[in-house]
Amino acid sequence: MAPHDSQLLKGVLPLLLLHLLAEQESYGYQVVQRLQAAGLTDVLEGTVYPALARLEREGRVASRLVASSSGPARKYYRPTPAGFEALADGTENWTRHTAIVNAVLTRPLPAASR
Repeated sequence: MAPHDSQLLKGVLPLLLLHLLAEQESYGYQVVQRLQAAGLTDVLEGTVYPALARLEREGRVASRLVASSSGPARKYYRPTPAGFEALADGTENWTRHTAIVNAVLTRPLPAASR
């Protein structure tokens, strides 16, 4: 499978993270695994951890440390009220944006342009 366009992913990753964390409070590596299970198989920790840190600095997610029996404490993330608001706004914007893009991309091309 071809890797995903990193620029497209960069633009939508915060929205995906907020949605996944709204579904279930998770630690960073768990979020990576959930993204990979959803089909973003080339997403790595080096992409997700900085995005989680950015969301936390922006006040859109909060974190807490939870002791782990298999190593150091894990940092679990969950959306804040501002994060839930950003998720709702972002989902609405994404839906509107993809509808426009799909409408343009599904128009038939003239035979001479192929």
